Amino acid sequence: MKAKKKKTLAQKNAIAGYLFILPFIIGFIAFLGYPLIESIQMSFSEVTVGNGGFSMRFIGINNFKKAFTVDPEFNRLLTESITGMLYKVPATLVFSFFVALLLNQDFKGRGFVRAIFFLPVILSSGVIVGLEYNNTLLQGMEDVVKESGSNSSITATLQSILDTGGMGSKFFGYVFDILDSVYDIAIAAGIQIIIFLSGLQTISTSMYEAAKIEGCTAWESFWKITFPMVSSLILVNIVYSIIDFLIRTDNEVMEKINKTMSMQMDYGFSSAMAWSYFLCVMAIIGVVSLILSKKVYYYE
Repeated sequence: MKAKKKKTLAQKNAIAGYLFILPFIIGFIAFLGYPLIESIQMSFSEVTVGNGGFSMRFIGINNFKKAFTVDPEFNRLLTESITGMLYKVPATLVFSFFVALLLNQDFKGRGFVRAIFFLPVILSSGVIVGLEYNNTLLQGMEDVVKESGSNSSITATLQSILDTGGMGSKFFGYVFDILDSVYDIAIAAGIQIIIFLSGLQTISTSMYEAAKIEGCTAWESFWKITFPMVSSLILVNIVYSIIDFLIRTDNEVMEKINKTMSMQMDYGFSSAMAWSYFLCVMAIIGVVSLILSKKVYYYE
């Protein structure tokens, strides 16, 4: 009788991982599997809504043609959304990594300061955001500030001074867009800060001590130890930030899809736009992951 082959550590870890994600897989298939299939069918159909429900008539790729060749807004909004992602995601990563480095230092009240930086994640949760947007007092205060304030901001004034036309003008435009979005970047960086901070805390202090004995400066230790050790988390945060930015409810493409579906009741066209947008997002994530995964250092 053959002895039962023992599982390796990698196989045991793989089984444990699959067991952890099994509830999600079961829930996804049970609650989202059929709606996804129906959404794909709608994207290739003309959907008619009636009292007894809706009916679908197959029209091929006409809805996709309408999205990319007929509709005057979809291409523009898609381009603007991807362009904004190209410079806002790096800004979010740089900000979150810098804050994580600061929060990883040993100082008094560190736990309280960490809670402050994570507070925007709590404040941006669904319930509190709903209270904020539905609060007439806050809305009235915002209107008063806008009426009493100047029409020009400091960043707008600086931009008008530095605006010389050409490539320099575009570069300064991106820079000032980032400066104007500092609040949004801080709101969106909470999860990334936590991920970076968890990675920084796993780096053994003995590595820094050995590097210091060998004569490494803090700058050299950062590039030789800190950055390589958290490079895998940089990839994780990039993927998370791309998804978070492109599927936010205030994203203009998402707003157009929701408006087409809920107000115009055009389920076929909205499904085609949604699947087109989904494929664009997946293509961006695939390209970014393929490029960066070759540069990631995995410490074992």
